[in-house]
Amino acid sequence: MVRFKRSEKVGDQIREEISQILLVELKDPRIGFVTITKVAVSDDLRTATVYYSVFGGAQEKDESFQGLVSATGYIKRELGKRMRLKYMPTITFRFDDSLEHGEHIEELLRGVKGSDEGA
Repeated sequence: MVRFKRSEKVGDQIREEISQILLVELKDPRIGFVTITKVAVSDDLRTATVYYSVFGGAQEKDESFQGLVSATGYIKRELGKRMRLKYMPTITFRFDDSLEHGEHIEELLRGVKGSDEGA
């Protein structure tokens, strides 16, 4: 039987709720096409690091980060209404560059494959 840590379950729930808040409720124009990729919650459920990705360039990333930081209080308050936790974790946002890294690796592999076909 697979046992899950409570912090992982709470992280998944926070990810779903924040995604819903960003999609439906938050009206900040700085927050563009933001996707919440992962939420890492500490074992004591006091801190949550929210990893996000943004579709767009460097300017969109900066603007989205500023919008997320300014909306942190609202997001935390909404999470408090939706989730039953003794303490609502402190939320920090961190850009997730794993998608860009994956695209870069795929591009390199296509380049290697293209050079193999030419030989």
